[in-house]
Amino acid sequence: MSIVDLHTHSDFSDGTCTPEEVVHAALKKGVQIFALTDHDTMDGTSRAATLAQERNLRFVYGVEISTCEHDHLHFTGYNIDINNSEFQTFLANNRKARQGRIKQVIKQLQDAGVGITEEEVFSRAPNTVSRAHVADVLKAKGYAHSRQAAFRKYLLEGQSGYVPAIGVTAIEAIRNIKKAGGLAVIAHPGMVTEHWNFPAWTEAGLDGIEIFYPAHSFALRQELLHLADKYGLFASAGSDYHGPKGGRTVSPGMQIPQNHYNRLLSKLF
Repeated sequence: MSIVDLHTHSDFSDGTCTPEEVVHAALKKGVQIFALTDHDTMDGTSRAATLAQERNLRFVYGVEISTCEHDHLHFTGYNIDINNSEFQTFLANNRKARQGRIKQVIKQLQDAGVGITEEEVFSRAPNTVSRAHVADVLKAKGYAHSRQAAFRKYLLEGQSGYVPAIGVTAIEAIRNIKKAGGLAVIAHPGMVTEHWNFPAWTEAGLDGIEIFYPAHSFALRQELLHLADKYGLFASAGSDYHGPKGGRTVSPGMQIPQNHYNRLLSKLF
């Protein structure tokens, strides 16, 4: 088994570590192929790439794109040229849409009597703002004891601060990744099983499935491997690491069988 992590986040989006700290964490765990995939931005990737290359860690330029179809229906893109101006404009538009959503979240919370401000939230997010930054403010001000608790109490569907997902469709996410010369992968598909549409996604250019993911059971992995074989997609692996204070996976790195590791190598390098 080899160790891969093609799904990590830094403080350029909703992670809690710098890009360099994420790379150091990956190196500590023996990761052999690494990607930084911040939400709707690639601005931290050059910093991560510099350190990874100094330490002889195979580095892949990446990004994660959210969709309007579900809060967790996301696609990661790999081997995208960070100097592609059209794609960077696409990401900038996504970040602007995020800002609008978060402003509405804050307003709804204020209307519900929760004492937070836009300045408090946006000061925590110099690049890509997210609901995680709202949750961090709620935690800091004593409204919740953790980022996850803040989500459950205020930010999930049915709660006072919930605003439906906005942004592009799944097809648009895939097509924009492909237009930029990248490889498109469905992220954490186990979180959105009711929204699977592999025939349409494959037609749009989907390349892979994030199969080896912390929350995926053995049975789900087998089902996804079957789908990958059926649609000619490669198997990807990612921890969704947000840093030790991110409240999720405590360390990066996912084990992947050697045959899938070898296929990843052929696709990415």
